[in-house]
Amino acid sequence: MKRNFAGCAICDSTWGNVWEEVEGERMFFCCRLCATQFRTLIERIERETGWTTVEAVEISGDRRGRECVARSGSGSIRVVFSFTPEGELLRFVSHAVA
Repeated sequence: MKRNFAGCAICDSTWGNVWEEVEGERMFFCCRLCATQFRTLIERIERETGWTTVEAVEISGDRRGRECVARSGSGSIRVVFSFTPEGELLRFVSHAVA
């Protein structure tokens, strides 16, 4: 999966040492909470779109709210999302990308 971050897959932090498999790829996360959030985000995008896999994500923002553009094949979706302190999705609003 292509990502725009070199650090943690969801927040780009470089501290920590959590490695988890997502979409068949071993990814770095700074903490278990970020790993849970990223996995939840990907699963929700797949449910919303019907995609079997997410090929690329570009994430911006911070813990108060983030935006993501996800791509799979020729499809793409823009998502505005945020999580509770426990890592559950609090807000998920999707929009088609023109």
